[in-house]
Amino acid sequence: MANIPFKKDVTFEYGVADQISPLIRRVIAPNPSAFTLHGTGTYIIGQGQVAVIDPGPDDPKHIEAILNAVKGETVSHIVITHTHRDHSPGAALLKAETDAEIWGCGPHGHGRKNKATAAEVSEEGADTDYMPDSLANEADTLETKDWALQAVYTPGHTSNHTCYLLREENALFSGDHVMGWSTTIVSPPDGDMHRYMQSLRKLLLRSDDHYWPTHGPRIDKPKAFVGELIKHREEREAQIALCLSQKIGHIPDMVKTMYRDVPEHLHSAAARSVLSHLVHMVDTDRAACEGDPGPDTFFHAA
Repeated sequence: MANIPFKKDVTFEYGVADQISPLIRRVIAPNPSAFTLHGTGTYIIGQGQVAVIDPGPDDPKHIEAILNAVKGETVSHIVITHTHRDHSPGAALLKAETDAEIWGCGPHGHGRKNKATAAEVSEEGADTDYMPDSLANEADTLETKDWALQAVYTPGHTSNHTCYLLREENALFSGDHVMGWSTTIVSPPDGDMHRYMQSLRKLLLRSDDHYWPTHGPRIDKPKAFVGELIKHREEREAQIALCLSQKIGHIPDMVKTMYRDVPEHLHSAAARSVLSHLVHMVDTDRAACEGDPGPDTFFHAA
């Protein structure tokens, strides 16, 4: 990933609204981790009548910080990119305080090609309580007299993942589809590498000026950035193909080989992405296995 110009110099204070553009403020939740960088970046759109994008985890202190940032204003809409627990649980808390409409992606598992089982829907990290008041389908637009947000459906990281274009600034809120500091985890069964790659290529056809990811700083030159993400994923699949050619067929052994420079506490997350790549490769006849692909499956070259 060395060619991807990640920036780690985000300056912020927890609980403080940072005015980052004429129409955008950001409040970062105090939930830093190996998967969230400094924490969930909650975006406030507009002045007077505002929308809040990804109010974050179930954290009353973060909701209080959002409310302090919009004191004297009206929160008319709460907009959600996807249903992971660092993004969407705050919607219910914020709605209870503002009576705002929840507008955005469908419930967890919405958009799955195959109907999810109860266990799959309840996967670790999923917010199964989330339910929008209004579903934002592809190209649906939330429009006020001062700003407009248009939905861009980008499944892959999750089946319901949706980005939003702020028309007035030609800026895309990219959620976790494109992050500003690291690659995105694509974890089956709800994560789907084939759809993720399709969604990345979909962004290459757009003309957004920049992205505001939920984790990390603004992404400038987004087409070049997305192109490097696609290249990185293709290189990962080439690494997997090399492992298979060397009879390395179990995912833990592949991870040890492919991620030798990555701290071991991140290997379990890497294994989920490797599995997603292998599901994609099996579906496209570039890898094979007995039965359905899974974390304990032995894979071999097709």
